[in-house]
Amino acid sequence: MIKINYFKALVLPVITCLAVSDVQAQAEDKASENMTMDQMVVVGSRTPTAISQIPGTVWVIESDDIQQQADSGADLKTALGRLVPGLDLAPQGRTNFGQNLRGRSVQVLIDGVSMNGSRGLSRQFDSIDLFNVARIEVLSGASSLYGGSATGGIINIITKSGDGGNLSFETQAQLKSGFNSSDDLQKQLAQSISGGGESVNARLGISYTDNERFYDGNGEEIFPDITQTDLQDNRQIDVLGRVDFALSDNQSLDLTAQVYRSGFKGNRDVYFPNLTDAPVANLFGAEIRDGFDSDRDPATDRELFNAQYHHADLWSQDFYLQAFYRNEQSAFHAFPYPFLLAAEQRYAIQFAASEQNTRQTGLKALFDKRVNDRFRISYGVDLDQERFDANQMFFDFRRTDETGGLVQRQSGIEDRYPTYDVDGQAAYVQTDWHITDAFKLTGGLRYQHTDVEVDDFIKYGYSGFDETRVGELVPGGSNDYDATLLNLSALYDFGAHQTWLRFSQGFELPDPAKYYGKSPDINVNDNPLTAIKTDQAELGWRYMNDHISTQWALYYAWSDKAVENTEDLSVIVVDEDTRDFGLEGAFDYYADHGFAFGGTLHWVRSDQKNNTGDWKRQDARYASLSSLTTYVGWRNNTVDLRLQGQRAFDLKDAAGREINGNTTYDLVASKDTAIGRFTVGIENLLDKSYSTVWGQRATLFYAAFGPEYLFDF
Repeated sequence: MIKINYFKALVLPVITCLAVSDVQAQAEDKASENMTMDQMVVVGSRTPTAISQIPGTVWVIESDDIQQQADSGADLKTALGRLVPGLDLAPQGRTNFGQNLRGRSVQVLIDGVSMNGSRGLSRQFDSIDLFNVARIEVLSGASSLYGGSATGGIINIITKSGDGGNLSFETQAQLKSGFNSSDDLQKQLAQSISGGGESVNARLGISYTDNERFYDGNGEEIFPDITQTDLQDNRQIDVLGRVDFALSDNQSLDLTAQVYRSGFKGNRDVYFPNLTDAPVANLFGAEIRDGFDSDRDPATDRELFNAQYHHADLWSQDFYLQAFYRNEQSAFHAFPYPFLLAAEQRYAIQFAASEQNTRQTGLKALFDKRVNDRFRISYGVDLDQERFDANQMFFDFRRTDETGGLVQRQSGIEDRYPTYDVDGQAAYVQTDWHITDAFKLTGGLRYQHTDVEVDDFIKYGYSGFDETRVGELVPGGSNDYDATLLNLSALYDFGAHQTWLRFSQGFELPDPAKYYGKSPDINVNDNPLTAIKTDQAELGWRYMNDHISTQWALYYAWSDKAVENTEDLSVIVVDEDTRDFGLEGAFDYYADHGFAFGGTLHWVRSDQKNNTGDWKRQDARYASLSSLTTYVGWRNNTVDLRLQGQRAFDLKDAAGREINGNTTYDLVASKDTAIGRFTVGIENLLDKSYSTVWGQRATLFYAAFGPEYLFDF
């Protein structure tokens, strides 16, 4: 088993703000940016609401905290795993598979536009560079506010907007190295320009990141993740533009456009010396070599367009209208599949790489009416459409044989999954009733209707005797489903602190691509997908003053169905009860003279009821690990220091499958000067070697295809 030190790195960013500014005043402002009771967020109710009035667990990650994690070498999902209680620590590859919130799936949004799709690709965080992020709002717990895939909660990433006034520029440069080799550098260069006037503000941000190779604690090069792909030899470009118009005193229009490219650009990959062995080719003895050249490389490509209109007094109501478009292509690393080559009396290996394409459009309309000082009602409709298709590129196995898998030339393309359309229509209503100044009741209802239309699909396989591919027709069809989801809560505001009791429902849809197309026996018309509801109860408390900020919640989530992977990695829905329960919380203390300390805790247990009616620990491939983070920091007008640690605890399921946790520490120090901020960070301070959680899960998923070390990232 290869252990990964991911990875002892020295991060040397230089952040230069070319606009003239008072650095000392900026530093003093940082100390006052901690979450406050009257801070307005949208994630809790889809309309701006003070945190003190949200009967639920809300976390706000401000720009300074985001930048500090970026300075320590973190990407988006790593930063969130460290800062958001209840969210699992990051898997540390391209995928965020298994990075759950409160043990269940999380919906990721950029300015209210969902990065999730009906096909569970687990790349929601491979979507934006931290340079273009203003703040992040997180709502823990099951929710249906924005539709499906939020049985664990919602993460809304809010992009940076223009500052207004004269043109200003921000330049950021960063180098990251583990000092293992000349080819282990990560380089980043980012530039923004912003400005505006009374009626228009605009910003354009461009970030470029270039990763080279990763090395473990012994200085050994790490095998690439051939299952979900990783970020070695990866080039990322994020171009995000935003223009905000003040149309009148009561009307505004915000336009956002993004082009995101993140893909492999190297020439090193896995060399397999035994592909021509008879009678059985095997994947043992693999090593990393130069000379890789493929007709399909791993990548995530996305275009996003988003328009948001607000009228503050339309028929004596606030009116919000949003229209969006998202187009995304996800390509994967070539994967080895065995097949029988009877003419040569041996089992050969065929390499193939998939590309999966999602196009989403949507329209959301919301009215918010304050009836009087004590009663408020919000209501609206959501319309969305998704089209999905996927193909599999096969490579000439004789060419891969003679090159050990390093040269991959296309020999054919087939449909990977059925092509399908998912059309959703939803209507909802949400009410707030202040019975007294301190006591508030909140309740809401969402009705969701979804139509699923699946095209005919040819499922190919080997004939069993040679390399000939034989197709079998899997008929398509259409069906629909409905879901009615409820939330009820009570909040009591004591002033400096609040407590609440909340019941909420969320839902998710089994992956149509992996559910249909498995066999002609699964008739689409007669086998409708069912929305899997999650019910959750939560008891929470938060407290904030000049020195302390803390928030805690006990939760219990349950559902009567579960989605599981079969041996061929397709999905089935099983009628088995599942439950997740736990405690999540954070504590921050801001002492005198610039000192601060605190951390987060998430204790979680995930169970599933078996066919004998007994509760057993959930499959370790899906269950969340409990985690703990801590930090101590010091800040004055110009200097900022932070030492932080994170611990993922061990997990063992009822079948004896285990995930081993790990503990790592990071150190980051920043200095503000008249020309900008200079930072030095060390990631994995104690040079800890470990196998990532995803690497351990991948061995459980893919061990039947080859040796363990090949999948253990």
